[in-house]
Amino acid sequence: MKTLLFALVFGCLAQSLLAQEYKDFGRDRLNSSPRHGEWVDIKSGDRTIKAFIVYPERKDKAPAVLVIQEIFGLTDWLRSMCDELAENGVIAIAPDFLNGQKFEDADGARKAISAVTEEQVKTVLDATADYALKIPACNGTLAVCGFCRGGGLALAYANENPKLKAAYSFYGAAPDSADKVKNIACPVYGFYGENDERVNATITKAEELMKAAGKTYEPVIYKGAGHGFMRSGEPSNPNFREADGRARDEAWARWKMLLKQLP
Repeated sequence: MKTLLFALVFGCLAQSLLAQEYKDFGRDRLNSSPRHGEWVDIKSGDRTIKAFIVYPERKDKAPAVLVIQEIFGLTDWLRSMCDELAENGVIAIAPDFLNGQKFEDADGARKAISAVTEEQVKTVLDATADYALKIPACNGTLAVCGFCRGGGLALAYANENPKLKAAYSFYGAAPDSADKVKNIACPVYGFYGENDERVNATITKAEELMKAAGKTYEPVIYKGAGHGFMRSGEPSNPNFREADGRARDEAWARWKMLLKQLP
């Protein structure tokens, strides 16, 4: 997981992410949402992990989905994604790896995320997973999703936690060796932009590895989309891109169907 973590950190930052290319947004959705969202404290040894959680409006118990952030921190956009997931019937919980820090520039994000070790990543995800499964409204089903760096970490965590029932990776680097897929016990679904060759170059190898290991890996590449299309295709994004908007719609249609398949 260590090799993958650092490859993801520097791979994502190798893209031409300029300060003016990323602006946080999503607060309007959060402020107008009818669903209950809150910050919670998760104890892990001597450490307290902050996490944002949104509950769906449903009368029965629901699956829980771990949401892994991009390099920019637990932004308003990422929290609005949790709300959108809850709108589709699941408990969405996003742990904060950066202790409240958020960034609108790649340089600041790089410095902060580079200080997060592989041990810390696993500790945070394990603690959040345990917390999610103990939520009274949870039905005992756990899945994971992630975006950019978080998409790669979602795949890596699928190899670490046998309790997961599904993993959804959005434009995250895919596994590149047999030991990174051998313990995966759940189906893995990939969402990729056509104009994202750095990440897409990892897909074929992962397909071979997953097939050889008897695992389920279903990558889909969305035409005309670039890296980060779930964010840049969000209509309220001030940097909205039309091709990414189409890809986001198509990806959400697929994701909603997959979420409904969770036990």
